[in-house]
Amino acid sequence: MLTKMTKGLLIAAVAATSMIAADKINGAGATFPAPCYYDWAYNYQKATHTRVNYQSIGSGGGIKQISERIVDFGATDAPMTPKELDKAKLTQFPAVIGSIVVAHNLPGVADEKLKLKNSVVADIFAGKITMWNDSAIAADNAGVKLPAEKIIVAHRSDGSGTTYVFTDYLSEASKMWKSKFGTGKAIGWATGVGGKGNEGVTNLIKQTPYSIGYIENSYKEKNNLSAATLQTAEGKWVVANKATFQAAVKQAKWSKKDHFYSSLVLQDGAYPIVAATFILMPRETAESNAEVIKFFDYSFKNGDKAAEKLGYIALPVETSNLVRQYWAETK
Repeated sequence: MLTKMTKGLLIAAVAATSMIAADKINGAGATFPAPCYYDWAYNYQKATHTRVNYQSIGSGGGIKQISERIVDFGATDAPMTPKELDKAKLTQFPAVIGSIVVAHNLPGVADEKLKLKNSVVADIFAGKITMWNDSAIAADNAGVKLPAEKIIVAHRSDGSGTTYVFTDYLSEASKMWKSKFGTGKAIGWATGVGGKGNEGVTNLIKQTPYSIGYIENSYKEKNNLSAATLQTAEGKWVVANKATFQAAVKQAKWSKKDHFYSSLVLQDGAYPIVAATFILMPRETAESNAEVIKFFDYSFKNGDKAAEKLGYIALPVETSNLVRQYWAETK
């Protein structure tokens, strides 16, 4: 039989446990937005004393963990289709905009000096172009010293939303790629070495001369890597910056009805590999969802500068307001 004191201690312990749970939000998923979410979480904890624990495990892991209700929210760069969301009983909204760059470790070639046609990028990652001095690369790079060295391709080894966005871009840019490899979070690569997360691919590129790989722009900026100049949908040369990202975002066709399912790759006049990254929440957990929403609402209002400093861009005001309407309608 429990004594009055023991009962009191148990009640206090349960209350303490509830308080800890209420002061902590758990999320997991995409590595693409992880630097931004870490910064937002740090500032949110300072302002509210609520800790947001985010695990950067890849979009595939994020979808799995939220589908199994292990975490309060999942994160994915590959948006789930309305049908997939209905099956998993999830809601979905965009959180921040980023871009993927084609980074390289080509000795003597500075950032943005190497030009790669979108079709050439597809041929490199398909293993059709294997040498840095190949005529298809040299044709657009007069004055750039291209070595007679083998190209070492670095790609993701895990289920990845970054891979989904990158292969979506390649499928739009190359009929060969679309028919042979297609779009997916994980594909059968023809060549190269794999790294886990954006972190793993970034490290492979840093450590491997003559390598090339695809990573989120903030990882390139943070690690002082060089990236190629690519092409817009119309074939104009373009670099990754805020203005060229925004040019893609302006053409987004967001819809609450479709849970914001949309692609931003290869838009007219824009950097070709721009993507939103998405948050997933269960439809049945109103209480924990309210805490997740508070975090992202605070970050939408206060996190723009932090996002841009890290190489992302914030959602346009019109989009963040649409997300707020969606939250209200899906409670």
